[in-house]
Amino acid sequence: MTTFALVCLSIAIIESMAGILANGIILAACSMSCTESKARPPYDMIMISLTSSKITLQCWIILDLFLTIFCDPSYFEENIFGVIKTVYLVLNYSSLWFGAWLSVFYCIKVATFTQAFFIWLKQRIARLVPWMLLTSLLCSVTAAIPFAWHVYGVRNNFTAPSSMTNSSAMTATIKDSLGVLILLSNAGIGFPVILSVVSSILLIRSLWIHTRRMQNNAGDFRDPTLEAHISAIKSVCSLLIFYVTYFIAFNFLLYIFFLRFSIEKSLCIAVIAACPTGHTMVLIWSNPKFRELSARILQHIKCPVRNVSM
Repeated sequence: MTTFALVCLSIAIIESMAGILANGIILAACSMSCTESKARPPYDMIMISLTSSKITLQCWIILDLFLTIFCDPSYFEENIFGVIKTVYLVLNYSSLWFGAWLSVFYCIKVATFTQAFFIWLKQRIARLVPWMLLTSLLCSVTAAIPFAWHVYGVRNNFTAPSSMTNSSAMTATIKDSLGVLILLSNAGIGFPVILSVVSSILLIRSLWIHTRRMQNNAGDFRDPTLEAHISAIKSVCSLLIFYVTYFIAFNFLLYIFFLRFSIEKSLCIAVIAACPTGHTMVLIWSNPKFRELSARILQHIKCPVRNVSM
């Protein structure tokens, strides 16, 4: 392992740890809201699902990186490789789906479109959220099945004795199946990303039109509602940038077969680990409830430190 690869993987571990802490703050805030109210708000349900999947995903990324750094390369040839990567794909797909539904929820609740289908969704979104979450979880598991099947089939083919002719035919078959696998993996990650991009663009368009109207009516006075809309546009744009960046880095790992511990692969891993954490930081920054809980936690951390120093 090169020094650059070790630095990138260490940065990815630190980014994942920071993401676990940040997602834990959101999960605690939404869980408290659910326990205080008898009903389960759809926003809190989405956030609990999103942060739970992200925490599990980032813990899994840390486990994978530690195994990559400290374990023998033969680990990649054993069954543990298939288990690690298959579970990673399920968690990755589910977190992307939950993030996409969050963008859809923002768009439906905040945007001011007057189409009949949009109004129908706005009236029924609370009842649709549980089914949306359950469907996305099933889609995530289904999208990861071809990868697990491919890994199992490749390992059986390599462990079985074969002649040189059969070996070349087997290599061609593996390449063909790998192409199909890449297409399926791309579809698994592409659908939620497209859904998130479309809903974010619609929300930005609606907020921008409404903001321009408010600016024309407000004149030179600072309107808190106007500032809230501008802040919402910034947060949605930031979330969209993280989603697109994650999608590009993930596709680089899928389509371009980098060597193990190469500079390109190490950079992609660092970017993939950073995007979920950055996404969570934007969610905390854009929500006063999450910011308040973060400030209270920091205050509790600082108080014992001051007492010890005194």
